[in-house]
Amino acid sequence: MAEPNSVIAFYDERVLSHQPDAKAPFPPGRMERRIRQLLSSLNKPWSYPEHAGRLTAIRHLLELEPIPGLHFECGRVATREQLGRVHTSTYLNHIFELRGKHAWLDVDTTAVSPGSIEAAEVAAGTAVAAVEAVLDDRAESAFALVRPPGHHAEPVRARGFCLFNNVAVAAAHAQAAYSCQRVLIVDWDAHHGNGTQDIFYADPDVLFFDIHRASPFYPGSGQLEDTGVGLGEGTTVNVPLPAGAGDQAYMKAFNDILVPAAEWFEPDLVLVSAGFDPHAFDLALNVSFEGFAAMTGVVRDIARRHCQGRLVFVLEGGYHLIALSRGVRAVLDVLAGGEIPKPGIAGLAEAELAADYHRQAFIADDSEEAS
Repeated sequence: MAEPNSVIAFYDERVLSHQPDAKAPFPPGRMERRIRQLLSSLNKPWSYPEHAGRLTAIRHLLELEPIPGLHFECGRVATREQLGRVHTSTYLNHIFELRGKHAWLDVDTTAVSPGSIEAAEVAAGTAVAAVEAVLDDRAESAFALVRPPGHHAEPVRARGFCLFNNVAVAAAHAQAAYSCQRVLIVDWDAHHGNGTQDIFYADPDVLFFDIHRASPFYPGSGQLEDTGVGLGEGTTVNVPLPAGAGDQAYMKAFNDILVPAAEWFEPDLVLVSAGFDPHAFDLALNVSFEGFAAMTGVVRDIARRHCQGRLVFVLEGGYHLIALSRGVRAVLDVLAGGEIPKPGIAGLAEAELAADYHRQAFIADDSEEAS
């Protein structure tokens, strides 16, 4: 069993080579015309939101503000066998044919550049490496800092900036290569993890809990009533929330839904699709840095209660660089044994300090009133 609070962050610079360019020449055809029409209809120039700066911002902050006890390791390339556990051969063949090319893959603006396929292979392989680190008891928890993200990628198509479903590949590897029969996947990205849901919708051995901004917010899936099918009935748990929902709503869902669901399921491993676009800076929801830390505390406690603390985070979305890097650091700090702050109280201490400072200016004391 790994030491409590031991944590490894996996980071591989090869994921930076995924650099789609909206201005690059793409093969002619219907998709080309459709994408160009969409881009030309915007009021300002459009740049690809999922860019390499997301990862470098995280690494830069962790270098400026190191976390005691946090160790870094490099990732690796996923094998075709690992990818093929969650994606069809036809889809993989199509993706591999795009190696070294520029291309659009769908109308969700998912695109590739010459270095994208290797980056996606490394992203999925790094998620696998993070799982192996905790299952081999080298660390209690791990965080795969990867891109492109994965939770929108379906068995047969890319969507929403995602090529391979990294967290699904990692979950399937844990089941196939280790004695992990039951895997809990928690997805707290602002967008519903439609691809992860599709992959495991009929699987009774994967409990998928997804809290997200409700439809019609992209991708429009993840209804409350979507709970799985067949043998997997009841192992999909969706919590759609309105715009502006924040720490209190998230913590209520975690404590009142996720915790008892995990108690019922008894996972052998806990994975988190960690997107940081629920932060207020990303304008989708209103989760604070303290909220991310508090959610981390809940999933860490679940892992310690049910599976010897074995917990792996896989990076998903988050496009405001400050929110993303600070959110990741808040998670890693808790995993490394840092104090868990109370969620939803950002600025309260400062307001109380200011109240104490200004109080005498506006409230007369008893001696002044008596005179």
